[in-house]
Amino acid sequence: MSDFLPISARDMVQRGWKDVDFVVVSGDAYVDHPSFAAAIIGRVLESRGYRVGIIAQPDWKNIDSYKVFGKPKFGFLVGSGNIDSMVNHYTVAKKRRRTDSYSPGGKGGLRPDRALITYCNGIRQAYKDSPIVIGGIEASLRRFAHYDYWDDRVRSSVLLDSGADILVYGMGERQIVQIADALSCNVEAKYINYVNGTVFKTGELDFLMGEYIEIPSYEEVCQDKRSYAKAFRMQHENQDPIRGKVLVQRHGKSYVVQNIPVMPLGREELDGLYLIPFKRNYHPIYKKDGGIPALTEVKFSITSERGCFGSCSFCAITFHQGRIVQSRSHESIEKEAREMTNDADFKGYIHDVGGPTANFRNAACDNQLKHGSCKSRQCLYPKPCENLKIDHSDYAQLLKKLRKIDGVKKVFVRSGIRYDYLMADKNRKGFMKELCNHHVSGQLKVAPEHISENVLSLMGKPGGKTFDNFVKLYRNTNAEIGKEQYMIPYLMSSHPGSRVKDAIKLAEYLRDSGLYPEQVQDFYPTPGTLSTTMYYTGLNPLTMEEVYVPKDPREKAIQRALLQYKNPQNYELVKKALIKENREDLFGFSNIALIRPRHKEKIDECEAPKRNKKTNGKKTVRGKVKKGQRDRRNNR
Repeated sequence: MSDFLPISARDMVQRGWKDVDFVVVSGDAYVDHPSFAAAIIGRVLESRGYRVGIIAQPDWKNIDSYKVFGKPKFGFLVGSGNIDSMVNHYTVAKKRRRTDSYSPGGKGGLRPDRALITYCNGIRQAYKDSPIVIGGIEASLRRFAHYDYWDDRVRSSVLLDSGADILVYGMGERQIVQIADALSCNVEAKYINYVNGTVFKTGELDFLMGEYIEIPSYEEVCQDKRSYAKAFRMQHENQDPIRGKVLVQRHGKSYVVQNIPVMPLGREELDGLYLIPFKRNYHPIYKKDGGIPALTEVKFSITSERGCFGSCSFCAITFHQGRIVQSRSHESIEKEAREMTNDADFKGYIHDVGGPTANFRNAACDNQLKHGSCKSRQCLYPKPCENLKIDHSDYAQLLKKLRKIDGVKKVFVRSGIRYDYLMADKNRKGFMKELCNHHVSGQLKVAPEHISENVLSLMGKPGGKTFDNFVKLYRNTNAEIGKEQYMIPYLMSSHPGSRVKDAIKLAEYLRDSGLYPEQVQDFYPTPGTLSTTMYYTGLNPLTMEEVYVPKDPREKAIQRALLQYKNPQNYELVKKALIKENREDLFGFSNIALIRPRHKEKIDECEAPKRNKKTNGKKTVRGKVKKGQRDRRNNR
């Protein structure tokens, strides 16, 4: 392999091909890098001897855009891109985004809403009987009947809506090879119903061998939110390749059948993916547009592992990559780093070494590999499991090797550090010192998400004391090594369970801790997550207990404003929240006030008496506490 995959008939002819075996259709521009799904799938099939063409961001309004290579010999492989197309297009406020970092020059509007459905419908019009396989994040999270935030209703499985033959969920390298081999042996798509990690449709269930579980039907979950919550719980409990069962959901007269999840790739298999000589760049046709912005962050970053046993309720990784962490060998990662140094654009800085969670390198415990992930227990919440293997030595050793490579000046860690996992490590001080000394680029990004126990318990995140101890360790370590480095917290507003009083509690914590978020994320109800089920049903599907859900736009704006109470634009919202919640003690000139009266504004008797705090007489600057007059940081 010495060039990009073909994107036109001319490319195909230049390779001496009369046709292609498979056409990969993607909602993203074509970037030949292992961080992009279309490139991975295309290159894996190419490495197995298949001829693959890429149609990136086809003009979905023109059926001829699917006919670039003619009818493929074996079928179409369709994905909407690295991000769900609706998340890509709309903010949590359902406002249209203007840009798309996965498109040439960041231009928006080059893919349709619900891209999988639109692309598959177009392909069916172009080639009625060609097999279609869908995959990627949009397919994974919409494999069953699911709540759709943008339509505010339950939609049926995307397998049915798209008219595809097979749906691949999870990381699809292993599945796509099995499917390709079957199709190349003239097995009809409707009979390829045995591949783990796939979903298929059928009109009857008699042929299913072995045990399966039937979850509430599409009709039931549309009519009854308790049935929806129950269906989600059954999916959640069977998202494991070892103990998971086949799941069946009826849609009218048809059934959607999910085979058990595929076993994750072993280390040698994962290393093998990164031996493929990707071009590691966007296709030259995009140069005139300024390239593909999404490549900038990952071009000089290294994916060291997949999967996550953190199991945050709002995260879709469990539903897509699974809870079993798989990691690459040091040798594979070092080889990739050395190849980076030969790139003309490389300036000596590796931007990141990580994955869903940077400091996870191995499976949670031996039991997870033998018996599967626990059905009703989490590895880290409410506290680390006694069987959890907690060790940062391998990751620290890997980072040390990378920074010693000729041509590498710095190796940064920018993907998430799971702070409760770090704090459970007996050698946490040693790893923190190594991290602060060599791998923080002036700012460490962490995700406490919230501080209220009411909210954290539903998020599946640890309590505030653990984060407090982490912050202290980070600051003490930087003081010890003589570095001035900050901490940037990621926080989430309006998550199920969060009330205005919880947001005020978090604002008080930020005031006292000396942390201030540059950005706040409103909870975004994306398909496939536990939190989205809470949002839609008002129930915690794991306990069936009722959950308060903030949905009123005004309340959501207030909760968001409280987390950035120092922003002058948020003044009125913060003030109204404090008055409504009878927290006028936080409005005034006292040393505990979040906001101060503006010019000519009267507060009457709202000011509360002063109280002594350890933080009195200190000012915060982007997460660092400095001496000075504390009340200067309050809004005027």
